[in-house]
Amino acid sequence: MTAVEMMPTPWTRISAHWSARTWMRTVHLVSGASLALLGVAALSALAAAAVLLVWTVVVPVAALLLFFVVVRLLTRVQRSRFATFLDVDIAPVPCRPLSRNPLRRLLQETRTWSAWRRLGYHLLTVPINGIGALSVVGAWSSALITAVLAVRHWVLAETWQSVGFVFASGILFIAAPWVARGFTALDVIAAEALLGPSLSDQLVLRVETLRESRAGMVDAADAERRRIERDLHDGTQQRLVSLAMNLGMARATLTDLPEPAREVIVRAHEEAKLALRELRDVVRGLHPAVLDEQGLDAALSGLAARAPFPVRLRADLSGRTAPTVEAVAFFVVSEALTNIAKHARASGAEVVVGRDGDVLRLSVHDDGVGGADPDLGSGLRGLAGRVASVDGILDVDSPPGGPTTIRVELPCV
Repeated sequence: MTAVEMMPTPWTRISAHWSARTWMRTVHLVSGASLALLGVAALSALAAAAVLLVWTVVVPVAALLLFFVVVRLLTRVQRSRFATFLDVDIAPVPCRPLSRNPLRRLLQETRTWSAWRRLGYHLLTVPINGIGALSVVGAWSSALITAVLAVRHWVLAETWQSVGFVFASGILFIAAPWVARGFTALDVIAAEALLGPSLSDQLVLRVETLRESRAGMVDAADAERRRIERDLHDGTQQRLVSLAMNLGMARATLTDLPEPAREVIVRAHEEAKLALRELRDVVRGLHPAVLDEQGLDAALSGLAARAPFPVRLRADLSGRTAPTVEAVAFFVVSEALTNIAKHARASGAEVVVGRDGDVLRLSVHDDGVGGADPDLGSGLRGLAGRVASVDGILDVDSPPGGPTTIRVELPCV
């Protein structure tokens, strides 16, 4: 098809003025006016019941709850009306789950800005669609009436009167689609502004989406660490154990070999044992099996027992928490004890872990030299990043000269 063929003809432009879209706009305004009057009547009755029977307490609460239910129902119907007649999709506002307690649910509804925005549209749609429906229906009706009068005067040979009515009818037939277009455009603007999500709603939805995606990434990373731990424990570690055992047997039995050969076997045996110890440390640092099997208390007890200095552990845990949260808590304590052993020159440490409602609180205290700064050490920055990955809070109190206390709060939900 050429560019000339694609250009709209005058007849195409004229016929588009009275196309099916124009009639759908008219139906949209008429249906909107009827729905607006019905909705305002229902909302007014519920509001009046709540005000007049306020002394009964129960009736006002029920009436107001039903008031907001009607607002939600009217909103769904209005979205369907826009989609059906105008092919306009009004995006729904993301809603948080409401409480089952009537009073708490009513409080949530009254504190939700989007509920008042929806109510504002249902009140504003009365003049928009009411005036729009009257104007459009009046324009079409007047156009038809003047056309009939033009024919009548033409039959009566009243030429000038007939021409005047023809002219008026033509103007009204041309103006009616423009009136419908103008009021429907105004209605769409109001609906998108009040029924659709606001900028704050979009930001909340975006934050929730990012939070869910981040939680999925954290869970995936934790699952990958578990897989690596299983592979190392069941594969590489077993091969190193077998290698160390074979070298140990060779070292014990092959006593008649030349001294250089025995020294090679001895060095290989020691290196194999050292590699096995380092691999076990790596495996425990990734994700210890005892954490899945026996829980955080047992895993932290193992850390305290393996520390090169006395560690006092106090754990008050009621039930298990999310595996990702337990892994983060274990990593925090493990890294903190490692930092104490490397830098603090402490004579001892204390680890306190407890659950307070939906928050897991833990602290690691040592009597070392202090001076720990998250801005200077990559270890503490790693701890902060790991804690932040589950929306936790990390606080480091380490004045020069000590002592050092690391406090962490992790949400259990």
